[in-house]
Amino acid sequence: MKKIEKRPRGRPRALDRDKALETALQLFWRHGYEGASVADLTAAMGVTPPSLYTAFGSKERLYREALDRYGASYGAFTARALAEEPTARRAVERILQEAVAVYSEGPSPRGCMLASGAVTCAPEHALVVADLSKRRLAIISAIKARFDRAVIEGELAPLTDTEALAAFYAAVVQGLSIQARDGVDRDVLEAIAVTALRAWPDAVAGR
Repeated sequence: MKKIEKRPRGRPRALDRDKALETALQLFWRHGYEGASVADLTAAMGVTPPSLYTAFGSKERLYREALDRYGASYGAFTARALAEEPTARRAVERILQEAVAVYSEGPSPRGCMLASGAVTCAPEHALVVADLSKRRLAIISAIKARFDRAVIEGELAPLTDTEALAAFYAAVVQGLSIQARDGVDRDVLEAIAVTALRAWPDAVAGR
């Protein structure tokens, strides 16, 4: 009688933290915080819930790390433009162009993870909503700071309402995100960006 050798039991699959985080980012980006369940996340990662909790602590902490990763990668175009472009207007133009490119990418447009991740959530997820709001407001503050510098440098008129101007362009970017997710053609999104740039107050600055 042929002896059947028993295979040694394999070890549980080790979680590749970086790869798992990218997988979580993509799921959260497409489906939002509540739309991506723990079951969805673990299935995509190929791990068990205990492995996920051991690596990240909780779904909420995983989401925060995914947002941090998004901000340092896909969503970093705003900070780069503000830091690298020689003028505030050029920075805004680049932000609008790159927003269109990022938000409309792929067969299933994702929009902005910060804009659509958790606009509304169940009461128990209020901290998630508050964190997203804080991140969005921080972006507006960064844009305003660049506009304040533009006033000092003479690019914008002394009486320019830099707070309102920053909020306006942030609203346009958020609108591009929503329309991209709705499937609006990229040509239309680019036209919106061009139209928004025409609102730049060059005439007020006497240029």
